[in-house]
Amino acid sequence: MHPIEQAEMLAVEGLNKVFRSGENQLVLFQNLSFRLRQGEMLALVGESGAGKSTLLHILGALDRPTAGTVRCGEHEVTSLSEDDASELRNRDIGYVWQFHYLLPEFTALENAAMPLLLRGVPRGQAEQEARRWLQAVGLAQRAHHRSGELSGGEQQRVALARALITQPKLLLADEPTGDLDARTAEAVFELIARMHREHQLTSVLATHNMSFARRCDRVLRLQAGQLEELAPSTLT
Repeated sequence: MHPIEQAEMLAVEGLNKVFRSGENQLVLFQNLSFRLRQGEMLALVGESGAGKSTLLHILGALDRPTAGTVRCGEHEVTSLSEDDASELRNRDIGYVWQFHYLLPEFTALENAAMPLLLRGVPRGQAEQEARRWLQAVGLAQRAHHRSGELSGGEQQRVALARALITQPKLLLADEPTGDLDARTAEAVFELIARMHREHQLTSVLATHNMSFARRCDRVLRLQAGQLEELAPSTLT
């Protein structure tokens, strides 16, 4: 018998992104195409300025391409209205950025609960779910600390709990360890990898860290506006 093939989570076809300023234009990337199946963890590597963050923003319905299409599950992301894109982001996609973007006046618990509160979930229910996710990322004991009272690694753990509280299908992480020291970065990457496995996520991780990229299922390198797939074992 053949193994059951995983369904497709992302289908990217002919993606272009061009920035225009007056009569000048910058072609950031062109004709990018790739597919990602449910449960895969993809590393996106490339030099600073290659367009990795822009590509993640397009995948996550935060930006629109100049041309091409992105399908996420059953949704063609690039043709959604602003309201439908916002609903998709809040329901199916989790984001973790290099800078955690926690709200400083709120506690870790309140920050983690925020996506559910914005969705209209009652506060008690949202905070109960936030406690569960803070427990999952090892921060239950810091729930009532404000973000400024947390270390960099703890702040990223809160950001991960906030990203996962909506139980997304797709996790997008843009240099999530780039602002951390090596030991803390390792711990945060291991946590992301564990959450990916335990919650059957499909994940795209933009990173400069080749050690982390090697431990992903697949690696795509964005260079000179083109994508190239690399075998993880070949990275140095």
